[in-house]
Amino acid sequence: MALLLLQRIRTGPASFQGLQHCQRCFSVRLSENVGSESGTDQSHATTTNNNTERLIKVAVIGMPNAGKSTLINRLIDQRVCPVSAKVHTTRKASKAIHSKSNSQAILFDTPGLVGSREIKKHQLDTQFVSACRHAIQNSSMIGVVHDVSNSWTRHALNPVLLRVLEEYVHIPSFLILNKIDTLKSKRILLDIVRNLTCNQLESIKNYSPPTRRRKGKEPLQEKLSSENEKEISSPTVTTEVHPPRVEGWPHFTEIFMVSAMTGDGLREVMSFIHANSKQQPWEYLPDEHTDQTPEQLIVQSVRARLLDFMPQEIPYLLQTELEYYEVVGGRILTSTIVTCPNDRIARLVCGESNGKLRQINEQVTSDLIETFGMPVLLTITTRVRSKETKA
Repeated sequence: MALLLLQRIRTGPASFQGLQHCQRCFSVRLSENVGSESGTDQSHATTTNNNTERLIKVAVIGMPNAGKSTLINRLIDQRVCPVSAKVHTTRKASKAIHSKSNSQAILFDTPGLVGSREIKKHQLDTQFVSACRHAIQNSSMIGVVHDVSNSWTRHALNPVLLRVLEEYVHIPSFLILNKIDTLKSKRILLDIVRNLTCNQLESIKNYSPPTRRRKGKEPLQEKLSSENEKEISSPTVTTEVHPPRVEGWPHFTEIFMVSAMTGDGLREVMSFIHANSKQQPWEYLPDEHTDQTPEQLIVQSVRARLLDFMPQEIPYLLQTELEYYEVVGGRILTSTIVTCPNDRIARLVCGESNGKLRQINEQVTSDLIETFGMPVLLTITTRVRSKETKA
């Protein structure tokens, strides 16, 4: 059942990422055709640029649904990572690139870390499991994203995550406490920081909340010290208190408290990342923001919205593939096929009078316009596995 949306135009032109690979190829051909004299000048200029260029690669890891993809999109101010409210939206590692002055940061968006039970439940392949380790092996820093909105897990790092940190203890790591906007009391953050760092705050430079200080308010470090003094000086309470299980990592070099949704604290994270870049030639052009092709971005955007709109485990049973893609007259013409396991699920995807599929189509189109910065005409077609495509 095909749905065709009218052309939607985004205000404010932006560079089309799909053409960036062509720009790079054109630059290579141009350099091959220049004369020997101009070639000497260009090689000298290239050497000068390489001497000033700086590069850093960061593997962004964490448990499923910690907000890694949303965080990366906000950090580089580009929509290049698929985002949804369900777990396992990111199926394989991808690169998000942020270039600033003479520094370039490459952030690896990785699938959420899972255990053996989760692998069997969602039938995850080996590439999904190994993507995180592969990203770490190609990075010089590790950024751990931790969700503080979950009251059951926020006071401890998952054992799967701790095993990864232990395996790569030689690589510097920093902690990002995400979703702090969901906390009603900042006092909880103090306990979380204590637990996740094994109370090793002395070796960590930055663990202050990104909120502005009010007059008469103490800095977090001073408040933490005063709280400790109060606990020591206070009389012993006979009531037995069972604190949450503490599982932390004492080797974090920095801690940031951010909200990927509101943008609080993100500027400090990017400043820290770029400050740790090393003298090294850039791997991407300044206007490139991802290593993914436009075709991959389209398929992932459709899949992410199916995860949002379809209930429970249904979206994990769907397969999305690209049928057509072309750039014509400054706009993108594309169509995708969503394969359903049976007729019942196909009807759920389409909804009554195709209403749900129309909503999905509209939302994906909006996402793609934001990603590519140009008009997009999208068609989504559903079909049942081993049957002809539904008209």
